[in-house]
Parts: sequence; C-alpha cells; structure tokens
Amino acid sequence: MTIYGTQADDIDRAEDRNKFSAALDHIGVDQPEWCEVVDVADAKAFCNRVTYPCLIRPSYVLSGAAMKVVFSDADLVKFLQVACDVSPDYPVVISKFIEGAKEIEVDAVAKDGQIVNYAIAEHVENAGVHSGDATLILPAQKLYVETVRRVKRITRQIAKALSISGPFNLQLLSKDNDVKVIEANVRSSRTFPFVSKTLKVNFIELATRVMAGDKVTPANISLLDLEYVGIKAPMFSFTRLLGADPVLGVEMASTGEVATFGEDKYDAILTSMLSAGFKVPKQNVYVCIGPLTAKLEFVDSARALIGMGLTVWCSPGTHRFFAERGIKTQLLNKPNSEAKPNSIDFLSQGMIDLVINVRDSQADDGSITDGYLIRRKAVDFSVCLLTDVKLAMLVITAMARKGTKPAIKSWEQFGN
Repeated sequence: MTIYGTQADDIDRAEDRNKFSAALDHIGVDQPEWCEVVDVADAKAFCNRVTYPCLIRPSYVLSGAAMKVVFSDADLVKFLQVACDVSPDYPVVISKFIEGAKEIEVDAVAKDGQIVNYAIAEHVENAGVHSGDATLILPAQKLYVETVRRVKRITRQIAKALSISGPFNLQLLSKDNDVKVIEANVRSSRTFPFVSKTLKVNFIELATRVMAGDKVTPANISLLDLEYVGIKAPMFSFTRLLGADPVLGVEMASTGEVATFGEDKYDAILTSMLSAGFKVPKQNVYVCIGPLTAKLEFVDSARALIGMGLTVWCSPGTHRFFAERGIKTQLLNKPNSEAKPNSIDFLSQGMIDLVINVRDSQADDGSITDGYLIRRKAVDFSVCLLTDVKLAMLVITAMARKGTKPAIKSWEQFGN
C-alpha cells in the first residue's frame, strides 16, 4: 500500500498519547506533566502527586471524545468508570491541567519534516475549551514576541521529529510566557479553510502538492502587514438537545462555525457573533458569575454595559460583589429561590436580552444547579447566552466601541 504524505508510523506517534508525550520529552519540548496509567489506583496516585485539576486523555479520539478535566478523586473515579475502560489493554494518559492559560493554535504544512508555511492563531477563551468550540483570532492579537518565537521553534521541532510531509495542526498553551504542547494532529484541521481564507494562501492546495511529491515554494506571508483580522466563531444546536447543559469544555459540542473579517478584532468579533445568531442586547442583561477571578475580570465590562444604557440584573452574589465596588446593578434572584423578582420568570417572559453565566469550573456536571437552570432556560427561550468570561468581555468591548453596526465588507475587499 502506498501512503502519500506523512507515514503511518509517524501518524501513530502523534495519535498515541503515550508515544507522543515520550517523543516530546525526547526532543526537549515542554508539556504539562503526564503519566500513562493502566488502573484507577495509578491514576489517583498521579493526580494527587501533581495536584488537581488533571486532564484525562484517551488516544485515537476525535473532537475530544472521552476527554475530561477532573478536580478530585471522586470526580476521577466516576469518569473512568463511565467513559474510559482503563486497563493494561486500554491505557489512558493523564496530564496536569493548567488553569488560566491561553491556548494557541498552529496550522502548518511541512515537507520531509521542514516547515513550508504556518499560521499562528489564538483562542479568545482560556485553555480548557475544545478548539472546535473556541473563538479563534488570526493573526493572534495578544501574544508576546517571545511566545511567538517559542511557538515557531516548537513547530519546527515537532515537524522534524515526526517527519511530517503534508498538513498538521498543533495546540499549545501559554502562561507567563511559558509555552507547553497539548497535542499534534497530523492531518488537515477544521481551521485550514479559515487560515487559507484569512491569509489568502491556499494551505490545502499546498499540502496536497507536498503529499503528491510536487515541488512547492513557500508563500510570502507577513502577519505584521495584514491590515485586517479574521475571527472564527462556533455555532451550537443546544435547542435541539433536550436537557443538555450549554457549557463549553474539552469535549466538542459545536455543530458548525462561521468566519468573518474586520478592520480590527472588534469589528471581526461582532460580525462573527452576529453571523452565528447573536443579537445585540437592547434593554436588559442578566449577569451570574461564580468564580471570584471571573467577577474581578468582569468589573470594567459591567461598567461598560451600564454605560451603554443597559439595565444590568445580577444574581445575589454577583450583585453584592458589584455593589461593593460602586457599580449599580439590579437584583434578580436565582431559579431555586422563591424570592421575587426571579430569573426564571424574567427569561420565560422575554424580559432578558442577554445572559452572561460563568460557572465554577468544579461544579458537578450531574447536579441540577441554579446555573444549569439559568443556562437551559436561556437556550429554551432563545435568549443569547455567553458562558465564557473572556468572550463576554471581548463582545462587550466591541459593542461599546462599534455599537450595533460593525463595518462589514466582502472578503475580496480586505487586503486589496
């Protein structure tokens, strides 16, 4: 059998979590601390040594299937029993999960292990959201020069180590300018068409020519000279999934995506969100944020919403937090409270235009919490819902700067 492009053994070294992690260690590329486990006892021992949270990563899966961030022994055991048949025949790789890290994505084409062309994009959401569900910005807007340099070097090292000929995708995370590799996909990713459109270089044709053995010449791409920004936004079908919790995690949930372009990231995010069904709020916004760090991040955004003439309703904890900082919001009680006014009444009566609900990452997936009821009611009554604080902050800043009508141009008008 003739295999065009990267050979089967090299693809296997990328897809097998244990082999890939071992290969990264061999070439000196940093990654979160990891271990291959064959039983629950080994899994517990590793997680307690590196401290929770940890990421469970089976091999040979697509769209993050059977992947999970766990926060305790009980969480770990429950997930391994339900989703993973961990045993000597089916080992699982567990790695330390780094909270609050930025995720970076590289799409590239290589020939005989040498990079031909590449593109570096960043996720709006922090690491922990599957790349298919994340909001992607190209070119990256908030990466340090040193971070970009390290990402380039790592990309070259991995392409060489795996003898890649054709397309590949890398996912990395960065925190405090420290870059670590999450995974490599030796194939064309879902972002290849987006990258090709944004940079006006056909990465797919380039990869095909490499795999067919044709002579290829790298395209001249200067990201610093790019006069526009592209953003890919996900689309979801939670309304068709009765009872599903519309939150984002390491397992992919989106069923589609849109990509648009703008003169800056604010034009681009608004046009992408509007294309994905988002509606700019006209009157009432409901904010319910669990983690303290997210509340602190959202302070300026809360002020911006009020500055736009919107009424900001908040759950009791969020309302109290903002009141202590001199931000005037209105109290709207949680679903399980009998107190009035109640968020469920407001949502069911069409009185809320936008819900911003950021849950505690350690919340029990199986419990019927107030947050779940708020998110589910928002979806059931077709109320726009944002569940990531980074995305919410970017969208609000864009609304404050651009209003309800971002500059919209055709693809052909950009870069000409």
